[in-house]
Amino acid sequence: MSAATLLVELFTEELPPKALGRLGEAFAAGLEAGLAKRGFLSDGSARTGYATPRRLAVSITGVRAATEPKAIEVKLMPVAVGLGPDGNPTPALQKKLAAAGLEGIDPARLKRRVDGKAETLFADTVSPSVPLAEGLQAALDEAIAGLPIPKLMSYQLADGVTTVLFVRPAHGLVALHGAAVVGVKALGLAAGRVTHGHRFQGARDIELANAGEYAARLEGEGGVVPGFAARRAAILEALRAAAAREGATLGPEPDCEALLDEVTALVEMPTVYVGRFEREFLDVPPECLILTMRQNQKYFPLFDAGGRLTERFLVVSNLRPADPSRIVQGNERVVRPRLADARFFFETDRRTKLADRVPQLASIVYHCTLGSQLERVERLRKLATRIQMNLPRGAVGMPYADRAALLAKADLVTLMVGEFPELQGIMGKYYAAADDEEPSVVRAIEQHYWPRFAGDQLPDGDVSIAVALADRLDALAGLFSIGQVPTGDKDPFGLRRAALGVIRILAERRLDLDFHGLVQLAAEPFHGKAATEIEDFVYDRLRGYLREMGFTAHQVEAVVSQRPARLDEVRGRLDAVAAFAKLPESEALAAANKRVKNILDKSGRSEAVDPSLFAQEEERRLHAAIAAMAPGVEEKVASAQFEPALVALAGVRADVDAFFDKVLVNAEDLAVRGNRLALLTGLERLLNRVADISRLAA
Repeated sequence: MSAATLLVELFTEELPPKALGRLGEAFAAGLEAGLAKRGFLSDGSARTGYATPRRLAVSITGVRAATEPKAIEVKLMPVAVGLGPDGNPTPALQKKLAAAGLEGIDPARLKRRVDGKAETLFADTVSPSVPLAEGLQAALDEAIAGLPIPKLMSYQLADGVTTVLFVRPAHGLVALHGAAVVGVKALGLAAGRVTHGHRFQGARDIELANAGEYAARLEGEGGVVPGFAARRAAILEALRAAAAREGATLGPEPDCEALLDEVTALVEMPTVYVGRFEREFLDVPPECLILTMRQNQKYFPLFDAGGRLTERFLVVSNLRPADPSRIVQGNERVVRPRLADARFFFETDRRTKLADRVPQLASIVYHCTLGSQLERVERLRKLATRIQMNLPRGAVGMPYADRAALLAKADLVTLMVGEFPELQGIMGKYYAAADDEEPSVVRAIEQHYWPRFAGDQLPDGDVSIAVALADRLDALAGLFSIGQVPTGDKDPFGLRRAALGVIRILAERRLDLDFHGLVQLAAEPFHGKAATEIEDFVYDRLRGYLREMGFTAHQVEAVVSQRPARLDEVRGRLDAVAAFAKLPESEALAAANKRVKNILDKSGRSEAVDPSLFAQEEERRLHAAIAAMAPGVEEKVASAQFEPALVALAGVRADVDAFFDKVLVNAEDLAVRGNRLALLTGLERLLNRVADISRLAA
């Protein structure tokens, strides 16, 4: 069958910019998958997806005009149902054969094979060739149905009767296989060969001669860069070039990623222009100006070589006139009121001290069951100061931890945070500094929100750490106590993020804090409810955190199953487990430990070993080996030398093997049996001192 390039395009009204990238990729991937499973793609077929504000499209090379006929086996029905006593087909079988296009087939040609519990009839046949129009229609329907549409729109077609549901009204459908139009329909539209260029600066209608010229003609006479990735790369290159001409930078590019994606979804013919605003606006905290420019105006602020905000910004426009001055002046005129609002909020907020705003938190509901933000602040103060007692500055830092917790949420009642909730903590920092609060308090007001997302920076300094831990632990304890537990992919209160924050702070800041004790402290105001559930939840997040580091599931479980109290030691214990797993003795010891655990779980554990009850030499040797090894292992564990401690256990393998080869644990003499169980209890304790190595056994 002949193969050619296939082009499919849906032309729509402006698509939601934050969803465009996902929609474009899903449309292209869905159409390709639909054609592949139906046998229309040749070896080496490749897809190219396109997505602009007004279109979703895909080009796929090596698409067959029809599928190849192929031999298939059709399952019919059990022999007892399909054939009568005389061996002739029953009416049921005749009906089945007719449906499969096998009328008149000789029953002797049917194959018999046991399928499940019954002997079943099968028939060999050849699947007919399917034309592309039929296969593409099914694939297109599936691709459209599978789009990750954030919100469906309902609209009527031109007939005034037919109602269609889609992300935005669709106005055009192109389907070309080589030079031929493929007769498919979608969203009330029949396929043709006419696409459309830029709304103002491109050809209105572009009649395509063949599928292969799509991108070139759109970019040429249409004034549209159709590929999302290509358009994004072009915008980024133009932004960097414009910034360089101004002797400036875009700042940390990760901060621009989301805006770059959104802007790419807003323009078809990107052009970058430079705008300016008055320097006096720079007296406002830069975060306020940056946020209003990026969030409200979709501008890219420019920074000097030292990373300081300048009075210049970049605009990505969808127009390219001969004289762009009006575009520049228009954007400058629009941004000034936004910046003026930010300055007004800042100057007005400064008139009231941050501490004087704390009582206003009584009017802000934290949760309808858990009370106001002011009530929560009182819990944070108590919890933060108790955590501070166990940090390096100890009691010296307690007044600062208390003050930081008191002021941590006070900026929630400011005008600036009311307008830009993303600035909570940041504005508190500025207002606290203006009020001459102690530097560690100022830092903690901002940093107690850190880390805000995966990979974000951690709070620095014990006051910041104390308040950050208190904030997350209180959220977990409070919300778990009232049953607000994350389910599936739903986590409206960000408790998974809170749990990961606790893990990262404790582990990566190497804090000598008892995790169990922290949870108990946080749960006290809620009568200790759900403490175990909170720990389970955090340990589940810990498993994922460790797996992302490259450790295996068995290695992670060896450590986490022991519910470690010191999360700062978990990485060291895992490194030790990974090293131990490479030893030749590890497999045997892991299996032995698993056997010991199973025996003790069934028969019970005992603590008192009486050497006088030993009846066999193997018992004595194992007891002596444990006694000799235990002090050294304990010493190494106490000094966090986990790898040497675990590696040392290899020395007990021979005595363990000999014990299980020669000694019957469940002896008839109950005293002997209890003594042997006590011996195994001591062995289990020794083997599990660093990690539960039985988890390494397959």
